[in-house]
Amino acid sequence: MNHAPALEVKGLSIKFGDFTAVDEVSFTVRRGEIFGFLGANGAGKTTTIRILCGLLTPTSGSALVGGLGFEDGGLGIKTIVGYMSQKFTLYNDLTVGENLDFAAGLRKLDPAYAKKRRKELFELIGFHKPLSSRVSQLPGGIKQELALAAAMLHDPEIIFLDEPTSGVAPASRARFWELIRRITGLGKTVIVTTHYMDEAEQCGRIALMRTGRLIALGSPEELKKSAFPGPMAEIDLEGSDPKAFIPGLQKAAGLLELSPHGMRWHAAFSGKAAMDAALSALPAGATSAVIKPSLEDVFIRLVEGVRGGWAARRQAASR
Repeated sequence: MNHAPALEVKGLSIKFGDFTAVDEVSFTVRRGEIFGFLGANGAGKTTTIRILCGLLTPTSGSALVGGLGFEDGGLGIKTIVGYMSQKFTLYNDLTVGENLDFAAGLRKLDPAYAKKRRKELFELIGFHKPLSSRVSQLPGGIKQELALAAAMLHDPEIIFLDEPTSGVAPASRARFWELIRRITGLGKTVIVTTHYMDEAEQCGRIALMRTGRLIALGSPEELKKSAFPGPMAEIDLEGSDPKAFIPGLQKAAGLLELSPHGMRWHAAFSGKAAMDAALSALPAGATSAVIKPSLEDVFIRLVEGVRGGWAARRQAASR
């Protein structure tokens, strides 16, 4: 069994003219891991994946993908990775069989081997419709599962999934993630980008990116503890006037983060004493409860907050 990392990335950067899309990114991914990328649009997630798939050549830094580098222009890497882009990668006007035959042809797979792999993958994803089914007539979730099968036709060691469940129903998203767990159970490594926080929670570790840089790395629990070392409260101001309480709360000593969540607010503090002091001023009718931070809270604090939201509000409140 190969115990070397699936990915070893050191100081990886890529520039397009004067624009730096990925800036000095370093991380390691273990074999058999579900590794997630989380970040806003334009954070550099997709560009990083395209580099690691051998589709783009880095400007500087190094990366070993399954032990292979870029000395051959990424040709070797392409043989051991599967890539499912965020845009649907099958042809709607072709049948299921035609799509998979086309994918096998691109990979120059032996027809007998491709047929064997197709059968194995259909069993994996639970696909039982005829090969003559036109892709355009299939539900969105099944289309995504077939796109995954096409990306795995050559039996890759490492599978890159770029927002694979974007636009599909919640039930289909849950089914797709069950497939991801089955794949890693077979010894494969999965690297996935997502905008869904419930999906990010299912990753073993998450790389949080902002403007091309990796700003945090760890398990979901590690990221929560790092971003919020103190307690967090959820405040329900129903029946109260937020304008009469929130400005004062923004200036409270020991407040680390304050963000709206629907009709409620999440407030993170440096310690219990600071939280108790701030919540003692709750208006009549308002309630509060101590909660555990979510990945959405982490994202707001580390990405949205730094991009000007919380930092700007806090600075304005202190004037």
